[in-house]
Amino acid sequence: MSNRVVCISTTDGAAGEEVAALVADRLRFRVVDEAIVARAAEEAGVEPEVIADVERRKSLLHRLLEDLGSGSGMSTLAVGGGFVPPIDDKPTSDELRQLIREAIEEAAAQGDAVILAHAASHALADREDILRVLVTASRQTCIQRVADLRRCSEADAEAAVKSSDAARASYLQRFYGVSAERPSHYDLVVNTDRLTPERAAALVVEAATATT
Repeated sequence: MSNRVVCISTTDGAAGEEVAALVADRLRFRVVDEAIVARAAEEAGVEPEVIADVERRKSLLHRLLEDLGSGSGMSTLAVGGGFVPPIDDKPTSDELRQLIREAIEEAAAQGDAVILAHAASHALADREDILRVLVTASRQTCIQRVADLRRCSEADAEAAVKSSDAARASYLQRFYGVSAERPSHYDLVVNTDRLTPERAAALVVEAATATT
């Protein structure tokens, strides 16, 4: 059975975003990015009481996911006629994190999606039609790539990578009880120290389309 959903988890500097975009293009899947969903929710004026209202939340999720389109989600998102730029900030409220988790689950239910969210593989662990992928790289590779991308010093890049890794670990612990992320949490692990994003994406596509 081929997979209708590919969940890609990644770390800053591992080129996971590039891999996700390539995989989505080759499979003709849409990309769902948790940061985009978070910004869309904020731009939509989501208040805690709205998120707490199940019916209103379902309506919002449906609209947000419809707005994600088919492949433009990595860079822009149309909300209410405007375009919302992507952000690096993590959601700051439990309610918004819950909204993101439900958006991930809804996206998986619709199928034909590459979900670029580090916790998606845990949120959807019980589904049989997903491929859980970790795109990783060595710490030094990640630091160098972040420094090049942000045009900052290696010291600043190292601090950014360290902060991102800590936030990632905290998120997994808080919402999924994962004290330590392991390769066994994923079906496929690709290391982009040597693999180009194109080669990594080819491996993911091959695994996603394999039939048993």
